[in-house]
Amino acid sequence: MRNIFIAGNWKMHKTSKEAEALVKAIIPASHNADGKKKVMIAPPFTALYVVNTVIKGTNLMLGAQNMGPEEKGAHTGEISIGMLMDVGVSVVILGHSERRHVYQENDELINRKVKLALKHKMEIILCVGETLDERESGATNKVVEEQLKRGLNGVSEEQLSKVTIAYEPVWAIGTGKTATPQDADDTHSFIRDFLSSLYSSALADELVIQYGGSVKPHNAGELMNMSNIDGVLVGGASLIAEDFIKIINYE
Repeated sequence: MRNIFIAGNWKMHKTSKEAEALVKAIIPASHNADGKKKVMIAPPFTALYVVNTVIKGTNLMLGAQNMGPEEKGAHTGEISIGMLMDVGVSVVILGHSERRHVYQENDELINRKVKLALKHKMEIILCVGETLDERESGATNKVVEEQLKRGLNGVSEEQLSKVTIAYEPVWAIGTGKTATPQDADDTHSFIRDFLSSLYSSALADELVIQYGGSVKPHNAGELMNMSNIDGVLVGGASLIAEDFIKIINYE
């Protein structure tokens, strides 16, 4: 039985003070979460230190929304993995659709980040997904397969246990549109089958695959009750304590 992984990506929202208030409201729900349910929040970089001080001793995991591809050096504006670990981060989101399509990060750059994070034993949420044009042209599986193959290049079977895949169709990010539960589950099933061919069926069966894309309290349960959906990567709804708590406690 795969563990459930609920993750909140706060994106470019919340000052340190606002982040502190939000996380304090979420903590009780994380304590009440089932023992097989992981809950993570990814505040902006500037709030990581404050949030880490608040969640110490709780079940909440601290995530980062991105990281630089090098350990240190002359990389103005980047945040290194050592800096993230220093403030308590244990999970990093890589390859998010906004990083790919707004900031033009390609699979090779994302792969460098993946391997660097794994080198330091950091857990990863690796995001994959297609645009609306790619979906309408029937290229969803091809796009996702290529992103997985390149993003996981050089990742060993042992390291795969640190990786969560998040399927996030680009056309459903922040648009209010959501893939139907069956459509999402079909792509999750394809991901699992493809990773079975890359690694093994046993590892693919154990892999946690999240869905991301306009996840709300009203659709979380239906999505989570599909056989191949093991969690959700939540954007806007994770910024409202009441909504995120309802998602954590989905039925």
